[in-house]
Amino acid sequence: MDYASLVGWIPAVVFPGATALQLLAIIRARSARNVSILAWLLFGLANLSLYVYMGRYWEIQAILSGLGTAALNFAIVVTALTIGRGSAPAAPR
Repeated sequence: MDYASLVGWIPAVVFPGATALQLLAIIRARSARNVSILAWLLFGLANLSLYVYMGRYWEIQAILSGLGTAALNFAIVVTALTIGRGSAPAAPR
């Protein structure tokens, strides 16, 4: 494995991992309060565009960092729109 392929694993793990943390936070809180739907939509479009621009359609690092992250970005948008921006329900006592 060459240096570029090795370094390519950093965004392939970090980008979808960090995005998944936001998605989980929304789901756990059952609220999208303080979540910028427009920002996550733009992140999704940017990741999708970057994947196309790179042109490495069959490399796993590009798929995970580009398409995987874009899919999670769009999942955040859909989840935020579905759950809504209301306040989180009170925790049981």
